[in-house]
Amino acid sequence: MEGTVGTPDSSSALPTVGVAMLHMGDRPAELRHALATLRAQEGVVLDVVVVGNGWRPEGLPDWVRSVHLPENVGIPEGRNVAAREARGEFIYFYDDDAALPTVDVIAELAAKLRADDRIAVVQPRGVDPDGKPSPRRWVPRFQVRNGGRPGPVAWFWEAAVLVRRKAFDQVGGWPGHFFFGHEGVDLAWRLADVGWRIEYAPSIVIHHPATPAARHEVYFHTNARNRVWVAKRNLPAPLVPVYLTVWTGVTVVRVHDHRALRTWIGGFVEGVRTDAGVRQPMAWRTVCRLARVGRPPVV
Repeated sequence: MEGTVGTPDSSSALPTVGVAMLHMGDRPAELRHALATLRAQEGVVLDVVVVGNGWRPEGLPDWVRSVHLPENVGIPEGRNVAAREARGEFIYFYDDDAALPTVDVIAELAAKLRADDRIAVVQPRGVDPDGKPSPRRWVPRFQVRNGGRPGPVAWFWEAAVLVRRKAFDQVGGWPGHFFFGHEGVDLAWRLADVGWRIEYAPSIVIHHPATPAARHEVYFHTNARNRVWVAKRNLPAPLVPVYLTVWTGVTVVRVHDHRALRTWIGGFVEGVRTDAGVRQPMAWRTVCRLARVGRPPVV
């Protein structure tokens, strides 16, 4: 069954999907490939929006709509802009260096959402196209062997994920002020707290280069600051120091570069001292739900 790229029609029997992409003008070849594999998708109606995050969109296909942001507003807020513009019952957040190896990726993800109206998010399995090992952060499980087991999870990888618009809008979207890092954990916890499920589907594969997150200049600072903000915004008060103590210990063990560790500490201090945004601590029943699916919100 062929798909369509254009303005979604609410009367269509096919799933309608707004595709939200960000681009900064720095990876034109990757963007072309990402869009080409998107264009080949079948069984869905797509409305594709590329947000130029500090870049004026140019040279895009005529079936792609664009938004120009004069300044880089960060990944989560850029995705919010794209999500507001793109039309469809579902939103596919899609990195500009990702690719879809088969023509039915989005249709399979949409089928899982349509089959169970309790599910807010379906995450596919990320695979490096050149065969490099997948980073642990791509798999929402402690056990990552063979891509991890399928089923309900407590968080998700943001690079290529299908989200039910109703759920996304209900909790207010991504935390735009995070700029970079942990926005997926924050959104996942807020969705879980209002009763939505997050599903991991490793049988559905997307391609993404296995590049280290630490390549970004702001990584260690925002990683630490946003870790604090996630806890301050979402956790019951007794769990905030537990969560932050655990992750401080993990960071000290993992990060051997003294300069990077100092940067991380600076971000942590900023997170403690600054406003994290609206605080809505999750219910203890949500804590229990997250623990049951394998990730108690202290690790």
